[in-house]
Amino acid sequence: LGTVDPARFRWVQEEDWAHAWKAYFRPMRVGDALVVVPAWEDYTPGPGEVPVYVDPGMAFGTGTHATTALCLRWMERLVQPGSRVIDVGTGSGILAVAAKRLGAGEVLAIDVDPVAVEAAEENARQNQVAIDVRRATLDQVPEGEADLIVANIIASVVIDILPDVVERLKPGGRFLASGIILEKKDAVAEAMTQAWLLPVGVREQDGWVAILAMKP
Repeated sequence: LGTVDPARFRWVQEEDWAHAWKAYFRPMRVGDALVVVPAWEDYTPGPGEVPVYVDPGMAFGTGTHATTALCLRWMERLVQPGSRVIDVGTGSGILAVAAKRLGAGEVLAIDVDPVAVEAAEENARQNQVAIDVRRATLDQVPEGEADLIVANIIASVVIDILPDVVERLKPGGRFLASGIILEKKDAVAEAMTQAWLLPVGVREQDGWVAILAMKP
């Protein structure tokens, strides 16, 4: 492997990188009301603010990524008091918690990653909200009448779950899909149409897309 050039090699103090990033995670307003707050912060909500306290741990979802922010801003308009919401690929549980904090009735959060399930359960406790968190895929959820299904995943998985989405939405229910790169927007919208979902809106941020569709 050759020798090490002493001019380019030096010892550094070991750091707990699993927690070092927390210094850069600060309270952030992402919509008209929602404020994402690190769970370890002492934060006093202002008038009209709806705080969502999050410690993602090793799971995805702090609200700082464009895909999550797109969902949160749209959910302020979509979640109605008492509505039934399913969060697919919940990660840290941030979207499920936000749905409950916005007034949803029943909220189901699912993920295949046990680390994500644990993080979502803990974040539900941090926010003192009741969420049904399961290690499952959407096809394992009994068919029902959800008012809103949210999936902040990737385009290929969004397309794969469309038949299961349709079966679990009530007529007039909405499907909010994010985690889609701009280049995949048209493919996802076309797949939605083929699955008998009507795309009714598109929002973009930093090269990412969220698409809202409705079950007729």
